Amino acid sequence: MATSTQTTVANPLDFDLQGTLAGYWVAVLRVLTGYWMLHAGLGKYLAAEPFSAQGWLVNATGGSPIHGFLMWAGQTPWMLGFTNFMIPLGETLIGLGLVVGGLVRLASFFGAFLMVFFYLGNASWSHGLVNGDLMGLMLFVTMGVLGAGRVLGIDSIIEDMDFADSRVAKYLLG
Repeated sequence: MATSTQTTVANPLDFDLQGTLAGYWVAVLRVLTGYWMLHAGLGKYLAAEPFSAQGWLVNATGGSPIHGFLMWAGQTPWMLGFTNFMIPLGETLIGLGLVVGGLVRLASFFGAFLMVFFYLGNASWSHGLVNGDLMGLMLFVTMGVLGAGRVLGIDSIIEDMDFADSRVAKYLLG
């Protein structure tokens, strides 16, 4: 009789990274990725000119599969306002979450969400399909899958609290 070692969302594979070289490396990747996003978000707040995504949105690569959506977002005042507010805020909060290791899966989800738009919006792919945006996306997916906040992060402290026994908390924290 064969035994199944299938991993599903309902039966997640448990990675024990605490105290291992791989765990410390994941913590380094998490902090560096967080710094990258935090720097991008704060840079938009501290710039001499107010941040505007309009130029990027309306000039996004014509070959992009989401070109029409990006053009619409850049030319629709309320959507442009929402985008101009959410990108710096999102980058700052995502970066902060990763740097301190708090709610890393949630931060990684939203980081991956942003990177999908950046990757598809820059879809000229003149240098190939693999670029910095795709690598950023892969970093966020890796942080989320591994629950990287559990290693030298606040998520390891939050996991010890009573409310962290809920099913939702387990998915958010790792």
